[in-house]
Amino acid sequence: MDPETDWLDPELEAIPEDEEQGMFEHFRLNVDAGQVPIRIDKFMSAHLEDTSRHRIQCAIKEGYVKVGEKTAKANLLVRPGDVIRFMMPYRRRGVDIVPQDIPLNIVYEDDDVLVVNKPAGMVVHPGHGHFDGTLVNALLFHLNQDSIAEDEKAGILVHRIDKDTSGLLLVAKNDEAQLRLAKQFFNHTTERCYQAIVWGDIKEAEGTIDKNITRDPNDRLRFRVTDDPDEGKHAVTHYKVLERFGFVTLVECRLETGRTHQIRVHMASIGHPLFNDERYGGAEIRKGTIYSKYRQFIRNCFEICPRQALHAKTLGFEHPVTHKWLQFDSAIPEDMTALLDKWRKYAGNMPEEEEEA
Repeated sequence: MDPETDWLDPELEAIPEDEEQGMFEHFRLNVDAGQVPIRIDKFMSAHLEDTSRHRIQCAIKEGYVKVGEKTAKANLLVRPGDVIRFMMPYRRRGVDIVPQDIPLNIVYEDDDVLVVNKPAGMVVHPGHGHFDGTLVNALLFHLNQDSIAEDEKAGILVHRIDKDTSGLLLVAKNDEAQLRLAKQFFNHTTERCYQAIVWGDIKEAEGTIDKNITRDPNDRLRFRVTDDPDEGKHAVTHYKVLERFGFVTLVECRLETGRTHQIRVHMASIGHPLFNDERYGGAEIRKGTIYSKYRQFIRNCFEICPRQALHAKTLGFEHPVTHKWLQFDSAIPEDMTALLDKWRKYAGNMPEEEEEA
């Protein structure tokens, strides 16, 4: 059985999850022949044991629930033969999550949302060998919540970034906020800009990578691009060159979609993997000279920034309650700043024969 869906009523069929960073679960619920007419919110509450009626009502109000092709209202009566399709922002289950007093760099907080600047190296959510010390453990402590078997009442992560990526993350503090914010991510109306240091001198000043992303069949921890329009998930990354250093380039990447490892996969696909990105070929010398002094320089660079050089710098979204547009910017962290300073110094002193190498 699938550990993520085996808690569901047997009549509830899970539809494969979209890999959008909004983390949605898609489901279909069939109303059997013996069912008397009943309000849809009551019917769904009876079949979703671990989801509150309030949360279901919020999902209906925000337009996440359909009967047939029509968007449902809370007072709709479902009848035998009806097919209910809905999606909920994903919540992991089956892992004890305990509060831990871990410092958080909180950029903004009110009654509904919280924006946190995550350091590189911090896992976002427990699982896969990381059962404590995560951002969710820290959020539980910050929000004064008790140990729980699932993060049903924890700060709700609306999206996610990789362990070794630093930068801004958005947290919803209640169901209404989560559902409204998740819809913005799903509809691509948020603004997410990253800065990355990539291998090579990108010829174009700016460009767009529009390539589907799918899991690599030879390595389940990697993703790859595909030219098959029926394979994988649609993914679009817009990039712009900010600074050139000869053998590496500082770029801004703006996400139109939010697939897993999207920037890392897309930049590698055009021959410019992220600097020191071991999973996608960036943790080896990709450009430069044959001189031993240069090889030592790169080793020193890898030590200065011992992770993929990627930072989630800008985050913009519409507040779920006030509807005011909020935008936040975070400074490039020290490891990437030191790496950029080192490359600036190197590029400024680069001999002509090295520039042509």
